[in-house]
Amino acid sequence: MTMDAQVLIIGGGAMGVSLLYHLTKAGWKDVVLTEKNDLTHGSTWHAAGLCTHFAHNPTIQELRATSVRLYRDILPEETGGTCGFHRSGAMRITSNPDRMDEFAHVAGLSKFTGYDLRLLTSPEAVAELHPLARTEGILGGIYEPDDGHVDPTLATNAMAQVARGNGATILRQNPVTAIRREGDRWRVETAREVIRARHIVNAAGTWGWEIGHMMGLNVPSVPVLHQYLVTDTVPAVAERIAKGLPELPMIRDPEESWYVRQERDGLILGPYEKDAQPWSIDGVPPEFGAELMAPDLDRVEHIIMAAMARIPALETGGIKSVVNGPITFTPDANPLIGPAHGLPDAWLLTGSSMGVMEGGGAGWFLAHWMTHGAPPMDALAVDSRRFGSWADRDYRVRKAVECFGLQFGVHYPYEERPAARGKRLSALHDRMIARGAVMGAAYGWERPNWFSDRPGDAAVPTFRRANWFAPVAREVALVTTAAGLADLSVFSKFEVAGPDAHAFMDSLGANKAPRVGRIGLIHALTPAGGTQSEFTVSALAKDRFYLTSAAAAEEMDEDLLRARAAGFDLTIDRVTDIWGIIALMGPKSRAILAGVTDADLGAGFPWLSVREIAVAGIPVRALRVSYIGELGWELHARRDDLPALFDALEAAGKQHGMGFFGAHAMNSMRLEKGYRAWGADFTTERTPAETGAGQLVRPEGREFAGRASLTRRMAAEDRWEMVLLAVDTDEVDPFYSHPLFHDGRPVGIVTSGGWGHRCGQALALAYLRQRGLRDGLTVEILGRTVPARVLDAPPFDPTNERMKA
Repeated sequence: MTMDAQVLIIGGGAMGVSLLYHLTKAGWKDVVLTEKNDLTHGSTWHAAGLCTHFAHNPTIQELRATSVRLYRDILPEETGGTCGFHRSGAMRITSNPDRMDEFAHVAGLSKFTGYDLRLLTSPEAVAELHPLARTEGILGGIYEPDDGHVDPTLATNAMAQVARGNGATILRQNPVTAIRREGDRWRVETAREVIRARHIVNAAGTWGWEIGHMMGLNVPSVPVLHQYLVTDTVPAVAERIAKGLPELPMIRDPEESWYVRQERDGLILGPYEKDAQPWSIDGVPPEFGAELMAPDLDRVEHIIMAAMARIPALETGGIKSVVNGPITFTPDANPLIGPAHGLPDAWLLTGSSMGVMEGGGAGWFLAHWMTHGAPPMDALAVDSRRFGSWADRDYRVRKAVECFGLQFGVHYPYEERPAARGKRLSALHDRMIARGAVMGAAYGWERPNWFSDRPGDAAVPTFRRANWFAPVAREVALVTTAAGLADLSVFSKFEVAGPDAHAFMDSLGANKAPRVGRIGLIHALTPAGGTQSEFTVSALAKDRFYLTSAAAAEEMDEDLLRARAAGFDLTIDRVTDIWGIIALMGPKSRAILAGVTDADLGAGFPWLSVREIAVAGIPVRALRVSYIGELGWELHARRDDLPALFDALEAAGKQHGMGFFGAHAMNSMRLEKGYRAWGADFTTERTPAETGAGQLVRPEGREFAGRASLTRRMAAEDRWEMVLLAVDTDEVDPFYSHPLFHDGRPVGIVTSGGWGHRCGQALALAYLRQRGLRDGLTVEILGRTVPARVLDAPPFDPTNERMKA
């Protein structure tokens, strides 16, 4: 038997059923879900059901908040039943000063997003909310009054009930056996029938890697065993119930790595050990469904003892049961949501270690993406293409173990976690290390963050000024007075060539294609006019263009280019691994480059132009651009030629005092020029004009995706505005997600920031959702309110004289 469907969702856990629910609410017909066993089998049924608003990223926070609204309010109203949601509230406690900084950061973000998260600044505040907790050694915490817990089975079945009422089909006990592309449809073979679907969605959770393998896709998720124990009656809890007292708030101690919540007249204790236990890495046993593993409490005994020391009542209940089952982890512990790279009409909704907590919102998020052609919010934190083919078995396993062990780790700005590093190496990697580079990771690449003169130096994570502050200041000074060299090979790179190449580039985004020999910035838009991608476009010939973009955007940008090239006579090649990039920047860069090339570096090579020249006899694509506001060039050469090019430039630069600079110095200098960054400042939520790139918006005489929405939003009174701020702080430099206030009201959010070493000022780029505000602005940074001034011009070289020299 063959069934036709508009969309087939594979997997009947909270994530998949939520998508089913939201697609049918959006009016989609012929929506089918197939489940290997029964709804909630896998990890949903044995989840503890915790729901929270706590998150370091606004998109993740919205997924979680949407889940709470759905389970608590919307589904009970629609079904007349209950999802078993308990609005108990929740708190996190800590004895770690850095954790208090983290809590203050999340509380600040939440003031902008509109969710109630309250700092607890004393042990007494903790004791008042949770009388069963001892507070010795506690500094404070954070309280989330709208948090709670839900019955995962009731919630999932409530979504399924509404979806069926809206015409959805759910096939139980119907495992998928094969998937292939057949014409313009997906052919999915199941135990009972063949389903031909325009769209398929991998929402398989524990089986996500296997379904991905059937799709021809690398899904970087790993099942990891997680245990929690349920106590018998705890007399102190039973006594509270008898007195009619409210349910105890959930409590988490991230330093000791456990959570506790009330379960009827007992308690649930969930420990997260540092040494995680991956399970069925290369395929789940066929017979596995709603089974559990045998308890293994020896692995977590030390955490249980720590929890009992903090909440002595735990000792009085005895163990009623132990749940030990798999939950899935991705390399960064965020879910995989969005298009499947390189596959038409294929999507991912899997990999969530917080499937119930995020499931209601995740289904809403992907349904919006599928029905509107773009996500409802910035998707970078969850986009399923944020890991590439380099995220191999070793990577996904080691990172899953790391994420599980750091489930309660402090989330520092600029943090570099150590597991599974070195997956992608520039041709200059060893040379950078030899010259003192301290490496960071960017989309699998190793890239220099900063340079140290002490062997074995490493960044010490902190919310305050890090140990790389002084070295970065030296790098900036070097580039400003002499010249610096940087390895930028991590950029994504594409070549577009063919008879229709110019017409295609003209149709790509908000700016026109540059003339031959020139360089331009083109922002490709979502259908709603938001900034989807940012390309630096070099016109090598009328029919040949060279594009670079952010490292993390590689798969996203390739998908976008290939999708929008339909109907054009051209070829698109991803050449990221073929070409490397050396940046040579600073007032002496021309003299250094002149020592190794005969090319005209003066009037014949103006700012924002590209030339194919020879440097030390090596063919080079030389781009006269600068992201840091100094005279300079990006020198793009074949990977195999990069070491020789580097050696020649280093030798030529010695007499001019040339040194090296890394990503942190580049961030400082680009902020001093007010330059925006894709993924931080440019997002799908805001148009290029709102972001401050209005001079690059030239919609006249052309059609491009998002044009109508862009022009409408540019005229809208409620459009946002990005501003560059001078922030009056000398203790903690701004980074991201700090709220802005005006007259006590939250009016904006910082997207990126840092210290400007050339101007001696803390700087931040921020969105104002009320345009025109200038006087009386403040920024809250880690709980401290400081003045902020809008700068009408960049504080460093506002007329670009240095770049154009």
